Order: sequence, then structure tokens, then C-alpha cells
Amino acid sequence: MSMIRDLRDAVRPSLRKDSASYSSYDTTRDPRSVSAVVDCAVYRDGRRVARDTTDETLTPHEAMLQVRRDGGFAWIGLHEPTEAEFAGIAAEFGLHPLAVEDAVHAHQRPKLERYDDTLFTVFKTIHYVEHAELTATSEIVETGEVMCFTGRDFFITVRHGGHGSLRALRRRLQDEPELLAKGPSSVLHTIADHVVDGYLAVADAMQVDIDDVENEVFAATGKGVSRGVDAGRIYQLKREVLEFKRAVQPLLRPMQLLSERPMRLVDPDIQKYFRDVADHLARVQEQVLGFDELLNSILQANLAQAAVAQNEDMRKITSWAAIIAVPTAVCGVYGMNFDHMPELHWRFGYPMVLGFIGVVCWSIHRTLKRNGWL
Repeated sequence: MSMIRDLRDAVRPSLRKDSASYSSYDTTRDPRSVSAVVDCAVYRDGRRVARDTTDETLTPHEAMLQVRRDGGFAWIGLHEPTEAEFAGIAAEFGLHPLAVEDAVHAHQRPKLERYDDTLFTVFKTIHYVEHAELTATSEIVETGEVMCFTGRDFFITVRHGGHGSLRALRRRLQDEPELLAKGPSSVLHTIADHVVDGYLAVADAMQVDIDDVENEVFAATGKGVSRGVDAGRIYQLKREVLEFKRAVQPLLRPMQLLSERPMRLVDPDIQKYFRDVADHLARVQEQVLGFDELLNSILQANLAQAAVAQNEDMRKITSWAAIIAVPTAVCGVYGMNFDHMPELHWRFGYPMVLGFIGVVCWSIHRTLKRNGWL
């Protein structure tokens, strides 16, 4: 047991440092000095509680004091916080150091974890990058992350990436007080639904790109032979699909757990809505897996088309080489300057040889064309 404790202490030096920094953080300072705090508010009975002053922005400490005094829950939104900026909030709400470390450093796999009385959920957000033409270096999707801490009386979002803002989602949810009155789990469901709806939109847009590439690969040229497309474009599209797959596939199990397994932090009425999110996510996963398989087939077909085109070129080259070999052979024989040559001194010998060459070349050309080589 002592060896296990020593190993655990050796691999978690940063957690002890973070824990020490929590106690030195001033949780009462102005939220505007914490640039990572995007919004902080208290919700009671499904409605946002306004401050007495004209500035409605609360500090996390003030929000938590209101919640403990009057009830409701606090919703705090942060964007790419540093360790120092997040330390006080983590201490105020008793967040687990492991979850805090994941939230600060980002680049996490979609997951659902429970730490004491807090649910920690990681979502990968996907944004489709509009482009006029798909190239071998086109960036088709951009990824970001939203980490959610769900407690009994608080909900904290930590967002990473330049897209996926939750401002519009917060305003939309504030217009549905009946849903918001269900507590923090209603916010978790809304964010999950928002992220998965984004997946559906990106999947539809990527379907158009894949269809365009597929049509180009199988489009015949004027002579009936497709020359294929740049394989780099297909490979780049496959890489973007793989990035999409990494965001979708790991999230399916957490959504199933939220929709099927009773949890104290998830309202039973809200849990029913997670089933719909899980169904939509399963649909996206099927699409992404289909994209991956289809792109494999397209890539193989493109390589096959290129091989067929090269074979056509080689057959044409071989055919013309066979035709040219006839005059080369005949002229080579008559160029040896021997005295005793067939029809060498006959006045019609020269046109006869030319005619013989022409007839043989025409016969070879006709035979090769009939067989589809020319």
C-alpha cells in the first residue's frame, strides 16, 4: 500500500500545487479582474435573479452566497481560464482537483465522470469551416471543448476554442423558465442537445463535400475513362472525418448513462430528454462511420481509376510502338547497303516497299483499334 501511495504522490505533483493555490485565491474580488468569467448569474424558480445595482454581473462568491441564502442555483460560464483564474472557483464550489486539471488544460476525450456530489462532463464541439473549393489542405472542421460541472446548486461551464459560444443558448434557456426551474441538470441537457444538434449540421455539410468528391471520382471523361482526382483531397477529407469521429463516438456512452441510469444530480423529468439526445447522437455516429467507410471506397476507386488510366496510356504507347516497328525494321534492312537486295535495282522497288510498309501499318492499326487498344 505504501508503494501505491508513493507512486500516486509522484504522478500528481501538480494537483498538490493547485490545491495550495486555492487557499490563496481571493474569491471576493471583482469578476472583471477574472477575464475568464464570461457570465455569472443566479437562477431561482426558472428565472434569472437580477442584482439591486445596474451591474448585473456577480462574482462566483456572491452568486454562491445568494444561493445558500435564498435557494436556486448559480450558473457560471468561463472561457479558457488559467489555473490561477479557476483556482478560487474550484475552491468555492469544492471541485475535484482531477476534474479541475482536465478543465484547465483541455484536449480531453468526451466523457462523463462523477466526483462526490459533482458530475463532470466533457463535450467536443464541432464547427464546419465554409470553403469555396475542397483542396488537399482545406480545413473542414474546427473543434473546441465544453466542460460542465453539475452540482446540486451550481452549474459551471468551461469553454475552450474560438467558437461554440453559449450566450445565445443561455438566453434561449432563460426564455423557458419551466425547463430552467428543473435545476442544473436542465442546463446540462440543453448544452448536450446544442452540441449534438451541431453535429447533425456538420454531418449534413460534410455529406455535400463527400458527394462532390464521389461524383468527380466516378465522372467519365470525353473518352470514357476517368482520370481520378487528387488523392490528397480525399485523404484530407478522411482526416477531418476522423476528427469528427473522435468527438462523436466517445460521447455515446455518457449520453446513454444519462438517459438510462438514475442519478441524484439529474432530475427524472430531464432524464427523459437525454434519450432524445442519445438517439440523435447515435444517428450522427452512424453517419460518421458511413462517411469513413465511403471515403475508404472512394479512395480505393480513385486509385483504381488512376491505374486504369495509366494502363490505357501504356496500351496506346505499345500500339504505336508496334506500328512504328514495321517501317523501322524494313528501312533498317534496306539501309545495310548490300549489292544483292530484293528489288534493289528495279524502278518500282522503292514505291513497292513504301506501299508494303503502309499496308502492314494500316493492318496493325486497324487490328489494335478493333481490340480497343487505340
